[in-house]
Amino acid sequence: MPLQANDPSHTSWLEVPENSDFPIQNIPFGVFLTRDDVITIGTRIGDTAIDLGALHQLGYFKGIDLTDDIFLQDTLNDFIADGRKTWRLVRNRISEIFREGSHTELRDNEKHREQVLFSLDEIEMQLPVDVGDYTDFYASKEHATNVGTLFRGPENALMPNWLRIPIGYHGRSSSIIPSGTPIKRPIGQQKPGDDGVPGFGPSKLVDFELEMAFITTAANDLGKRISVEDAEEYIFGLVLFNDWSARDIQAWEYVPLGPFLGKSFASTISPWIVTLDALEGFRTDGPNQDPEPLPYLKQDGKKNFDIHLQAVIQPEGGEENVVANSNFKYMYWSMSQQLAHHTINGCNVRSGDMMGSGTISGPTKDSYGSMLELTWKGQNPLKLNDGSERKFINDNDTVILRGFCENDKVRIGFGDCSGKILPADPF
Repeated sequence: MPLQANDPSHTSWLEVPENSDFPIQNIPFGVFLTRDDVITIGTRIGDTAIDLGALHQLGYFKGIDLTDDIFLQDTLNDFIADGRKTWRLVRNRISEIFREGSHTELRDNEKHREQVLFSLDEIEMQLPVDVGDYTDFYASKEHATNVGTLFRGPENALMPNWLRIPIGYHGRSSSIIPSGTPIKRPIGQQKPGDDGVPGFGPSKLVDFELEMAFITTAANDLGKRISVEDAEEYIFGLVLFNDWSARDIQAWEYVPLGPFLGKSFASTISPWIVTLDALEGFRTDGPNQDPEPLPYLKQDGKKNFDIHLQAVIQPEGGEENVVANSNFKYMYWSMSQQLAHHTINGCNVRSGDMMGSGTISGPTKDSYGSMLELTWKGQNPLKLNDGSERKFINDNDTVILRGFCENDKVRIGFGDCSGKILPADPF
C-alpha cells in the first residue's frame, strides 16, 4: 500500500508553524483528555490536536473497516493490534481530510470542526498505550564502551557477548509516565563505606538516559518467533524515552541480577507515537557489525534511522542548556535485530509492548547520552549558562529530550519528552 501521507509536496489547511515537528507528513498518534473531560485517541498537525473518535463518529473514516469504538478508548492498544494495513489506511485518510486542495467537507463545516479540533492548551496528553511489558536494550556500542571503560577499564570495556547479541533486561512498565510528569528523587541503599554498612537515603546520582523506544503490535504466539526480515511489520512507531537512573543505587544492587530499584522509579516517554511509516524517508545504514552476526540476526538493507537527538537541562527558573547532541543512527543493534532476538526463544510480544533502545551515545564527547558519560562519573562537571555546575541532576532540574528527522523537503519530529526531578519525600 503506497505511503501517500508521506508526500512532501502536501500542505495542510490547518496552520503549521515553520519548523514544526508535526507537519501533515507526520500524523502521529496519541491519547488526550479534551476540554470536555473526554479521553480520546487523536493525532496532531502543527499546533492543532485532532479528535479521531469524533472524526470517526462523524463518518470521515467511511470505507475503512474499523469498529465503532476504536478511537473512543483510553489507549491505542486495540488500534495498534489491527495491524499495519489499518494504520496506513487511517493515516492516509487523515492526510486526505486535512490536505489543502483535497477533501473540503470538514474544512467547510464549522460545527464539525468545533467537535474535532482542539488547541494544545485545551488538551492534556495521556500515556498513549497500556504498556504490558517493557524491555530495555543496551544497543549503543559507544555507550556500552564508555560505561565498560568507567567501571572495568578500557581493556575490558565490552563484555564478550556484547558484539554477539543485543543485550537487554526486563524493566518495570508500571512506572512509565508521559512527558511533563514530575519525578521524586528515589531513596535506596548505596555502596557501603569502610564500616561495611550500606548507605541509605535519597540518591545523590540521579541521571537521565537519552533513548528512544519502539511500540509493537501483537506479533507472535508463545513458542513462535519473528524473523529479522519481518520484524518491522510488527513495529507501530517510536517515542523519545528518558530511562531515568539512580547510579548510586544501581551500582550497589546490580550484581548479580542487573538493574532494579535504580531504574524502576520512573521512565518518561514523549506522548505522540511517530509511526515507522512516517520515518520511511530517513532510513540509513547502521554501523558495521564485526564480527558478523549469527544468521538469525543478519539483516539486509537500511534498518537504522537518521533521527537527531538532543538532551537539555533546565534549572528551575533558568534557561535551557543543551548538554548532548546524538543520533539514533548510531545504534549498533537495529530495532529489527532487537525484536528478532527478543523472540528467538519463543517469547511472545503483544500490542503496546515497549522496547527501549538503551542510552544512545555517539563518537564524540558532546554526543554522550547520559551524565555518567558526559561528566565521566562526576570527575568533569558540566558548567551551565548560569555558572552552576552539574555532576548529575539536581533537585528541581528539568531534563528535556528532543528528536527530529530533517531533509531539504520535510521535518518529522517527536515533540518534547520532559521531566522535573523533585526532592525526595522525608522518610
